[in-house]
Amino acid sequence: MAKQPKGSESTAAKGAKGTKEPGRLKQIGMVAKIVHRQSPRSIPLAVAVAVVILAVFVAIGIWTGSWILWPLTGLPIAFLVGFIIFTRSAQRVQYSILDGQLGAGAAVLDNMRGNWTVEFAVTANKQQDVVHRVVGRPGVVLVGEGDPGRLKPLIAGEKKRVARVAYDTPIYDFKVGNGEDQIPLSKLQRTLLKLPRNLDKQGASDLVYRLKALPSRMQMPKGPLPKNAKLPRGMRGQMGG
Repeated sequence: MAKQPKGSESTAAKGAKGTKEPGRLKQIGMVAKIVHRQSPRSIPLAVAVAVVILAVFVAIGIWTGSWILWPLTGLPIAFLVGFIIFTRSAQRVQYSILDGQLGAGAAVLDNMRGNWTVEFAVTANKQQDVVHRVVGRPGVVLVGEGDPGRLKPLIAGEKKRVARVAYDTPIYDFKVGNGEDQIPLSKLQRTLLKLPRNLDKQGASDLVYRLKALPSRMQMPKGPLPKNAKLPRGMRGQMGG
């Protein structure tokens, strides 16, 4: 899961630490219920593929006379393939639930696998368009959520601020959405993971330290802030599979 800079945790997040997380098997069961509700064919497909693979290994065992070796070899392979299919289905369901919600991009970034440091809503406007800042081995990545036209000056302004301390470090920017020049939510994590590694671990840590020294410039919107989109309980932590 992506890291957040020290001191950036919200009160709600701190309070959530005291909540006991369900066990791994219970989490999988909760995910399975959600996946079945949203995509009824996904789980039967995963089970069917696993059964077919196991049946093939059993048939080979009967044909070769190795009644124990081949079925025992096929069992973990069948389980693994079935679980991969189930995980992919769970990811598609997660993205479909989040797509279009305010804060959906933040939810994906928060569940990024790998060594990333994420600062949410480093800048925003009254219309609640926001820009998140991500630091990793590629450099700095700015991820905007909201109207593409209104995001353009927000991203440009944040780029100038970051450039003051990033020096020659690459600064990438993306807008989340399904329109032209936007990245669909389902491809956001994959896009960031494909970026070239321009920094070593120490360089990325030094960059995070320098960025922390920048003064905040976020324009808080008037009225109550909407809650960030969240994954259904039990599906959190499954995004990076």
